[in-house]
Amino acid sequence: MLAGIAVLLVLLAWSLGRSPHTGDPASAEAAASAGPPWRYGRIDARFTLIEYADLECPYCQAYFPVLKRWIDANPDVNWQWHHLPLPMHEPAATQSARLAECAGETGGREAFWNTVAWIYQHTHGSGRGLPPGIQPSGATPELHECLASARPDAVIRAQAKEAALAGITATPMLRVIDNRTGQALLLPGAVEGDALLSAIDLLTSSGDEPAMTETLPEIPEMPADNVSDMPR
Repeated sequence: MLAGIAVLLVLLAWSLGRSPHTGDPASAEAAASAGPPWRYGRIDARFTLIEYADLECPYCQAYFPVLKRWIDANPDVNWQWHHLPLPMHEPAATQSARLAECAGETGGREAFWNTVAWIYQHTHGSGRGLPPGIQPSGATPELHECLASARPDAVIRAQAKEAALAGITATPMLRVIDNRTGQALLLPGAVEGDALLSAIDLLTSSGDEPAMTETLPEIPEMPADNVSDMPR
């Protein structure tokens, strides 16, 4: 009997040793950043900046390196990407979004963001798309298999539908979320860094108040591409 108890104790110790360490921050970050919507920056940041963007939008194209530098300088904010291909930029907008999603699926978070940067560096923009035959360096057979599938389309459609349900029809559009309180602000256009900090200060100061309705504060902004600007 004592021998049996000893065996059970050994098995229990072995089982506990093999259990996943759910409190491991690295494991939590890997799980949180394993797929779309893709995030850049610290996963545990207090604030999340969601950008609704079109990879053929010239304003998004100019804003991308500016916002990336701002996120790098503000580690308490992470950046979450949501595709919103505008009809005026199709089919190139969705084609580029598919490329970015497949890069993320096959190469992970870093590959996704590197591919978005590559697309903005090489596209003609405004719906004219990438030069014929060009592709990112390191394109793999797995990436081409993904592009031949419907998987990226499902992600893009879901994100575009979410934006439509929220009444978002222009790019770039930003939503700043306080992950501690759940409060949020919706900001139109390519918002400058000082205005982003003002929005974060507003969310922070409202942290002890009842949940607020999303508003559009009067802040300096750059233009945005809008579906309503399309020729009918």
